[in-house]
Amino acid sequence: MNDTVSSPSAGTAKIIYILYLVNVVVPFTGLVGVIMAYLHQQDADAVLKTHYRFQIRTFWIGLLYTFIGALLLFILIGYLVLLFYVVWLIVRCIKGMQALDKGEAHPKPASWMFG
Repeated sequence: MNDTVSSPSAGTAKIIYILYLVNVVVPFTGLVGVIMAYLHQQDADAVLKTHYRFQIRTFWIGLLYTFIGALLLFILIGYLVLLFYVVWLIVRCIKGMQALDKGEAHPKPASWMFG
C-alpha cells in the first residue's frame, strides 16, 4: 500500500486547513471547511481520509472549546480558554498541512490535543 498523496483532492484538504485558519478572523469559514471535509471523505483514498477525519474532529473539538470559553467569559478565564483554542487550531492546521505536503497520512487523526 502506498502511503503518499497523489490525487488532486489533496488540494481540497489543504483548502480546508486554510479555511480553518481564516476562521480565526472571518467567522463561519470553518463551517464551510467541515462541510467540504464531510463531502470529500467518502471518495478519498486512505491517506486523505486520515486528514479529513482530523479536520472534522478539529472542527467539532474546536467548537466545544469555543463554547466552553464563551461560557467562562463571565469569570474571565474564558479569555484564556479562547486564546488556547486559537493557538491549538493554528498548531493543528500547520501540523496537518505539513503531513499533507509530505504526502503522508496524518499520524494521529483521533487526537484531542495538537496531533
